[in-house]
Formats: sequence, structure tokens, C-alpha cells
Amino acid sequence: MSLRVVHSADVLAALDSSRPVVALESTIFSHLGLPAPANAEALRRCLDVIRAAGCVPAVTAVLDGEVRLGIEESEHPRIFGTARKVAERDVPVAVAQRWDFGATTVSAAVAIAAAGGVSVFATGGIGGVHRGAEVSGDVSADLDAIASNPVITVSAGAKAFLDLARTLEYLETAGVPVLGWKHDWFPAFYTPSSGLRIPHRVESALEVALVHRNRSRDTSGLLLTVPIPAAFALDAEQLDAVLESALAECEASGIRGAAVTPFVLGRIGEATAGRSVPANLALAENNARVAAEVAVALSGAL
Repeated sequence: MSLRVVHSADVLAALDSSRPVVALESTIFSHLGLPAPANAEALRRCLDVIRAAGCVPAVTAVLDGEVRLGIEESEHPRIFGTARKVAERDVPVAVAQRWDFGATTVSAAVAIAAAGGVSVFATGGIGGVHRGAEVSGDVSADLDAIASNPVITVSAGAKAFLDLARTLEYLETAGVPVLGWKHDWFPAFYTPSSGLRIPHRVESALEVALVHRNRSRDTSGLLLTVPIPAAFALDAEQLDAVLESALAECEASGIRGAAVTPFVLGRIGEATAGRSVPANLALAENNARVAAEVAVALSGAL
């Protein structure tokens, strides 16, 4: 049995006419992602750049127990409100229990996009292998979702507080092509480079589309990493110091799993005097722009 997805009218019309569509998660636009009013600004900016490229945006969510691929404009205020986070494993529970608003993470959004016939997905940054995962076993479901669904995920790499070397190793083991958008280094979300080389560099959206078209497994996806625009990148040394301090606090306080991300991001926001919010907005918009280019190229390459 496959996931039942309800398309918005514009997304359904686009798919029926083979026009390009870009899926988006909804966590970043909810109170779980960016603070108001930045979350609403993020949604507006992402929708605008996707539409400007000739694509149709498709925000994913669970609303009133329905798995949605595309949100009507009249429903946008619901996305900014109180939400329950929905990873892929939570989707059937959210449907069965008819959650009012389940904000989709990367894993849920990728699964919904695939089930609904959308091949390109834009997000901020993906989850990955956590530091100390050899003891805790803490590995984000995002990685399995990317490996198991035929979707191109466009992100600014992974969160810097993760074990990025092991994250890349996991993706290699899972057979996921990891591509660098006009750059050679794996981005660390707020900074353009983690110091880890990307396996493959690409120079155009057409290249990305052709890599996706020629993948060896019909059911697998790929990861396209896009560095944060240079003008909005945070200072790497300051960020490393904040991360070490925040992770030490997590360890001392027993903060584990999904609770680590909002805690660490909160500490980064405090330490950077709020500069992390404009950085988040810039990278989300930039990822959406690149994803739209890829979706257009993919629609012509198939």
C-alpha cells in the first residue's frame, strides 16, 4: 500500500501537464523552524523564486489528517502556527490520529514528494550522523529517505554540529550520489565548507538532471549541496566555538535526538546576535532557486 497524497489544485495541474514542480518541507515555515515573522518571510521568498523560474512550489504537510503536497494560499497562516513535527515514521500516525498540523521534516517531505510524483525537493540543511553515533546509534532518518526515494534533495549540506565525515560515509554506503553545486567542498549549513571534499562537482542544472536520469537504482535519490551565499556565511571559528559549547551543554543536560537541533540552533542565534536568521533565510531562498533550475532542466531532460 502506498502513501495517499492529496495534491493542491496548482500542483495537480502542473503534474498533469508535465510542468516542473519543487517540493518544500514545512518545518522551517512553522514555529518549530524560524521565529515569526522570519518564517513567513522564508515561505514568501522560497515561493517567489520557485515561481519566477517557471515552476510550481509544493509545500508538504499533514493538515487535518491529510498528507498534503501543495498548500493553498488561504492555508498559509496555518503553516506559521503551532505544529507537531512529522518525520517519515510519524506520517501514518499523523493521518490515523488526524493531526491538525504536522510540520514535515526532510524525511517526511522526501517521502511525500516521491509518493506524489515530484522529483525535486528543496530544504535548508539535512540531518545526518550525530557525533557519538557509534555509541548512541543516532542517525537521522533523512539519510535513509534520501537513499530510498527517487528525489533530488537540494540543501546547504548538513548541520555543522553533526559528524559530517560519517554523514558522507553513510551516503556513500547507501549509494547516494553527493554533488557539489559549482563547488568542491561539503557545506556545513552556515558556512560554505566543512573542509571535506565533495565526491563530484557539477556546473549546471542539466548535469544534475542527467545524473538523476542515469542513476543505477530507480528507487534511490541524490543529494545536491549548495553553499550558503558568501555574504551571509557566519564566521567559521566563532561557529565552531559555539557548537562545542552547545554540544557540551547537551551532553551535561541529557539532551538527545531531535531535541539537539533546536537547542544548538538557539545557542547559535544568541551567539551571533541574530545573524543566523538572515543566514537561514538566504540559504533557504538560494536552495529553492537552484532546485527550481534543476526541476526545469529535469522536465526537459526526460
